[in-house]
Amino acid sequence: MSARHSIAYQELESWFYGFSVWDGDRCLGWDHTVAFLRTLGVPVPPVLWRGVFDERVLRGLRLDPERQEGYVVRAAEGFGREEFAGRVAKWVRREHVRTGTHWMHAAVVPNGLGAGAALWSVRSGAAPEAGALLSALGLTPGGEALASGVLTPAEAEARAVAEVVARLDAIGRWGDARLAGVLATMLHARPRPWVAARLAGPLGMPLARRVADLAGLHGGLRRPFPDEERQTGLRRMALAADLGVLHAVAASVPSNPDDDAREQVEWSALHAEEAGLLSQDPLGPLRTGLGEALTGLDTDAADRCWAEARTAWAAGKLTTVEEAVAATWRWRPGHFPRLVHLVGPSGSGKSTFAASLKEADAYISQDDLRDARGSRSDQRANREVLGEALDRLDMALAAGGTVVWDATSLNPHQRGLVHAVARRRDALTAHALVLVDEDELHRRNARRPHPVPPHVLTAQWRRFVPPYPGQSHRTWYVGARGAIDDVDGALYGREA
Repeated sequence: MSARHSIAYQELESWFYGFSVWDGDRCLGWDHTVAFLRTLGVPVPPVLWRGVFDERVLRGLRLDPERQEGYVVRAAEGFGREEFAGRVAKWVRREHVRTGTHWMHAAVVPNGLGAGAALWSVRSGAAPEAGALLSALGLTPGGEALASGVLTPAEAEARAVAEVVARLDAIGRWGDARLAGVLATMLHARPRPWVAARLAGPLGMPLARRVADLAGLHGGLRRPFPDEERQTGLRRMALAADLGVLHAVAASVPSNPDDDAREQVEWSALHAEEAGLLSQDPLGPLRTGLGEALTGLDTDAADRCWAEARTAWAAGKLTTVEEAVAATWRWRPGHFPRLVHLVGPSGSGKSTFAASLKEADAYISQDDLRDARGSRSDQRANREVLGEALDRLDMALAAGGTVVWDATSLNPHQRGLVHAVARRRDALTAHALVLVDEDELHRRNARRPHPVPPHVLTAQWRRFVPPYPGQSHRTWYVGARGAIDDVDGALYGREA
């Protein structure tokens, strides 16, 4: 797309776009195509519409003929080469070619790249430019700088980014994995909630929360850890992050000259390699095999089986598909209660999201319990309110059905109290993690009927430690729109 043809493009994401991927004489389905191209760092054209073929809808599409030459219609599923004529069609604007001389025989006039091109450039293997990346993400320098020894922050950042790129390239990480490693290195000092919320807009929630998790977990590899427990710890980390990328980030972030952080990372990498954990998806074969074995199972039951299997895998209790199938028989009938555990600061949108869960049979809110005592803002009886709420949770889960727990649940200790009740009742637990940035949090709080004091909200934000993948059976990542933008823990369907 570098040379201008009939249209001058000004906001391209890359000089190269992918339209289809072929495996021999078979064209991959669209979702598979997008996923495959992203691993190479190749963008696809924007999707204007998706659904059951309807010519009236297509005729209703409104394009700007000065900026868009047309569109392609294709089947979402894969198809054979012999089916091409009936599976793909193209519409172009009237009198599409409007130049007198073919572009191949005229002076080359370049098209223009947009800000997002810096992101795709890193995905596809180019050297990162820190300023361009921050601009593409809508960020300004400040808090991202890295300091080490006598180097200036800019020099330290450049050295760290160059090192992580070299390490990522050495282990063959391209596409989103490469970009995630670079951004996690640049933003490693930022709080996880900030990273996930601020990057969700420009990157989408799936990649944003992965960058945040890399930034949050890398420090664990830089500290001493008992060798007899190391493989189990690494397996748990593998539920939340690509360990190859995580070790690259941990080894690249600057260290104090007098600590042994890098030595700890290298030692950890040796243990991870010995355990076969440095591949891009060490759990992939187990998940695929279990999914095939449980074909046709109810979604909740399948996800519960997958959650229990990967927990057992992390503990070293199983390694094969056959063992996973044998270990999960008790959850296949689906006879267990469900718990939706809302997580996020006051005003983040938890209650609004909960209201959209039409299947809920019980709703437990500590604010409502305080309100019943006289004032939802009265924090003096918090211990008694929590005890009453946990008792109600226990009774509701014992009765079966779906229960929603609405509280901030800002840290692992608060969530642990709820999980203890859920485990006692053998409930399928889903974290509904609501991620909005601090500015939006304060804006929403100001519009609430019962706003919390701004300094309290700021304190909540600073104390907020979101759960990692694998710390509940499923995790729903709820973005600023109030919808589930990403899911961890689903057996069927590609996790975004």
